[in-house]
Amino acid sequence: MASYVVSALKYRPQTFKSVVGQDALTTTLKNAIKSEKLAHAYLFCGPRGVGKTTCARIFAKTINCANRTTDGEACNECESCVSFNEQRSYSIHELDAASNNSVEDIRTLTDQVRIPPQIGKYSVYIIDEVHMLSQQAFNAFLKTLEEPPAHAIFILATTEKHKIIPTILSRCQIYDFNRISTKDIVNHLKFVAENEGIKIEESALTIIAQKSDGSMRDALSIFDQLVSFSGNNITYQSTIENLNVLDYEYYFRLVYAFLEGNVSQSLLIFNEVLNKGFDANHFITGLSSHLRDVLVCKDPVTIQLLEVGEDIAARYKQQATVCSAEFIFAALKISNEADLNYRISKNKRLLVELTLIRICSLIDDKKKALTEPENPPLKKLTPSPTTTSAISQTAQTAQTAQATQPAQPVITQAAQPVATQAATPQPVPTQSTETSTKSTETVSELTTTAPSEPQAEAVTKPTATDNPIKFTRPTSISITSLKKETYETVPKQDEVAERSSKVEPITQEDLQEKWNSYIATKSDDPGTTAFLKTHPPKLLPDNVIEITVDNKFQEKELQQLNLMSFLRKELNNSLLHLKIELTPETEVRKYLGPKELYIKMAEENPLLEKLRETLKMELD
Repeated sequence: MASYVVSALKYRPQTFKSVVGQDALTTTLKNAIKSEKLAHAYLFCGPRGVGKTTCARIFAKTINCANRTTDGEACNECESCVSFNEQRSYSIHELDAASNNSVEDIRTLTDQVRIPPQIGKYSVYIIDEVHMLSQQAFNAFLKTLEEPPAHAIFILATTEKHKIIPTILSRCQIYDFNRISTKDIVNHLKFVAENEGIKIEESALTIIAQKSDGSMRDALSIFDQLVSFSGNNITYQSTIENLNVLDYEYYFRLVYAFLEGNVSQSLLIFNEVLNKGFDANHFITGLSSHLRDVLVCKDPVTIQLLEVGEDIAARYKQQATVCSAEFIFAALKISNEADLNYRISKNKRLLVELTLIRICSLIDDKKKALTEPENPPLKKLTPSPTTTSAISQTAQTAQTAQATQPAQPVITQAAQPVATQAATPQPVPTQSTETSTKSTETVSELTTTAPSEPQAEAVTKPTATDNPIKFTRPTSISITSLKKETYETVPKQDEVAERSSKVEPITQEDLQEKWNSYIATKSDDPGTTAFLKTHPPKLLPDNVIEITVDNKFQEKELQQLNLMSFLRKELNNSLLHLKIELTPETEVRKYLGPKELYIKMAEENPLLEKLRETLKMELD
């Protein structure tokens, strides 16, 4: 019975053309061989399983090939190639620096370098895991590496270039190998599966490629493992079960639960994941990756960054259509915070559950923002005894004012629903006297906000000379009904102040005086005090206070102060408002150094320069 050979060895590349995912490096090496411009030392560095040692062997075989092809590949037919393929070549030597890292091992190597090759033109020495050499071994290797014999070529391979001393690095041509992309790994696994007669789903290949983390050797090892588990028919479900991979389905269900604001369903999905044996940290990092993949599907330009199978990609595109970019950004931020805090958290499960609840609440917050009315909420009033007496007095005053003007026409509007009138009160024209105006407005508001009760009949007699003035004459005012049905729009504090205060004219001197008073209140904050002193206010028409700042930071700092509230109160002018201007770049004050300051002072006072010359002082 033929012995079994693992796929990583069976399908190990034998030519530059068969190397996967390192096209730039293989092209460079082939061109160097064609032009016969070979360096005496090479350093191949990169992650595990990306082809460093494989490329070193192909390179060593190719430079000793007697009949290279036109495209720079080894012929695999000459004596040198055959001996190499049969692992009996005396011209190519491999040394594992992980187990041969002493000074004696390197001295043995340097003695061996002097022997010319028996077959071929070059003696090639491949030293794998070269970063494992000791400091003394590196020092013993330096001279030989810098000036080897003409027939000797060194190829060093390592996964940790930062551990190699700089004197070694400076003596080598450095080639950095990249991680193999998911697409290249999937294509190579397809080729292997076809040769082996194995049927495997596309999504399963993608899972293998992602699990291998850019290493072709790891991908082939996982492939062999799945063949042993599933036989010649590998499915997506068997792949995630064998590799203990969290299924995409959990995250798709979770995002839809987020969009519905369903906290209970989100927590149940997380509990199901934990029962499957997955770690909560693995779950939260997977959630961040899933949200990232949904985000890249929002734009056709970035959809190429999605590294999944076609069927899974279709589901991502579908979910991206129902997720807003704002929701994904906010959810990504929350999940990333959970990932950062996971290690230091003592109750890790609670941390993840709170994260899910916060993401679910994003939808609720958005719904509240969309359904909130633009106007302030209505506040139900329960009049106190003082208010009751004021209402009675106001109504009596309004009736007296109406009695004194019998000739004025009265226009009464039909009663409307209470909610509508409370939201949009009808305007009331003003009277000739202030008392009559206040009384009419008060009665009008009370009648408008009262429930639909029978009102007095209105008579309208407009004339050509008289302007119609609207009055409402209530037949009665029910305190009980007011307690139950009266509503009033709650004004903001600034509006109340504006209505109750008088607008008095001010001058620049008044403004500066109150400005200095405000600065005195900030004596415990030297930074704010200095800023306000160096940026005085300027009074403009229409109650505008202009302040010029140097940058956006100062503008933000000024906006955070309660400056305008102070000035409105102190100056008894509620119409004051602030205007902030940025200093143009051409007028930004330049801070002078000692030398520039002296030159400026000398220009203003020539005697200063004469004094400096008399004292024989020099400017540094």
